[in-house]
Amino acid sequence: MLNLWFVIVGALLILMGLVGSVTDRLPLTPALIYLLLGVVLGPAGIGVLQIEPVRDAELLEHVFEVAVLISLFTVGLKLRLPFSDPLWRIAVRLAVLSMLFTIVMVAAGGVYLFGLPLGVAVLLGAILAPTDPVLASDVQVKHLDERDRVRFGLTAEGGMNDGTAFPFVFLGLGLLGLRETGPFFLQWAAVDLVWAAAAGLCIGWVCGIAVARLVSWLRKKMQEPIGLTEFLILGLIALSYGLALLAQALGFLAVLAAGLAVRRIEVVETRRAERTSPSTNAEVSSQKAPAGTVARSLLALNQQLERMAELVAVLLLGSLLSAGYFSVEGLALALAVLLVVRPVSVLLGLVGLRSSPRQLALISWFGIRGVGSLYYLAFVISSGLAAPLAQRLLPLVVSVVAVSIVVHGISATPLMDLYGRRRRDGNA
Repeated sequence: MLNLWFVIVGALLILMGLVGSVTDRLPLTPALIYLLLGVVLGPAGIGVLQIEPVRDAELLEHVFEVAVLISLFTVGLKLRLPFSDPLWRIAVRLAVLSMLFTIVMVAAGGVYLFGLPLGVAVLLGAILAPTDPVLASDVQVKHLDERDRVRFGLTAEGGMNDGTAFPFVFLGLGLLGLRETGPFFLQWAAVDLVWAAAAGLCIGWVCGIAVARLVSWLRKKMQEPIGLTEFLILGLIALSYGLALLAQALGFLAVLAAGLAVRRIEVVETRRAERTSPSTNAEVSSQKAPAGTVARSLLALNQQLERMAELVAVLLLGSLLSAGYFSVEGLALALAVLLVVRPVSVLLGLVGLRSSPRQLALISWFGIRGVGSLYYLAFVISSGLAAPLAQRLLPLVVSVVAVSIVVHGISATPLMDLYGRRRRDGNA
């Protein structure tokens, strides 16, 4: 079996090296290929990848956790616009208001259509509410000075709501008696909601600023690159995440904030460079700033790590599909989430903000569900969710994520290419 795994891993790595050039020309994403491979490797295929999600919940939790953390840091590095920019309003509304509407609608459907207990229904809503930063690279920002409402909104939303959904996962666990919520949910509101979010953002921001300033100062002093980029990435992610968890804060928001902070230092230094040598191109100006070099190096390597994490996570999802964790109920829920819940939540969340019908349609369609939902599912199972309830949730969540990967994987490239052409023609 070990020899076979050497062959499989080697073939997968070669495939990863080749798949980008293929998928760039076809209406599909690498995740769709990985999903099919997971099904083939799983119990219904050759049977070399077999996962029992209740028994192996803790293992799955950590695998998906790493994938989400790497992706959140990448998202933070991609978002260069200052927080005063109006585009952030779109992202915040999507990550807070639209997410809340999603939780309420999915939870209501869980109770009245699927007959789930209220606590389980709230968990289902919270698990499926966040859009995914791992699988959404085709619809995310592509350039430092990207100002497109669709790409920026989807990128920032996917980074933020993986953290903002966590308090509602805690709420669902509390309703099931698996977490203390306090009288009238006051402890939940004070600790799991307000403190956890605020402290997570602050801790990540301070860690990111401190590391970026230190590296930038050392580069100026020594006039040469400092250290190994991969250690900087992993160290900053682990430091901000670990400190946040020790403080009972939201670690996902801390990692996102750390990435944003590193990019913010680059922006500050770029502006200094522009004052000494003016340039209208953010890409060119940032190359003159030491922090810009650091940010670009971190982003390039982190995107490679993100692709590796995506491969592992989606292969595991394919294995779960191969094991039979797909249902008609789950398919119905997937269609409802993608075609009804997501569009309604986006329209409600963005009321009053100026967006074209085409932009609203794209934001509504690309509410990609993925690794973040799988992480939350594994987290609630490993938190003590009863096995019968876990078995009830599994096919629902796995079905929604699988359908999302397929339909969004097929539609992402052609729709975004069409949108890009119309935008260049002034018709977006």
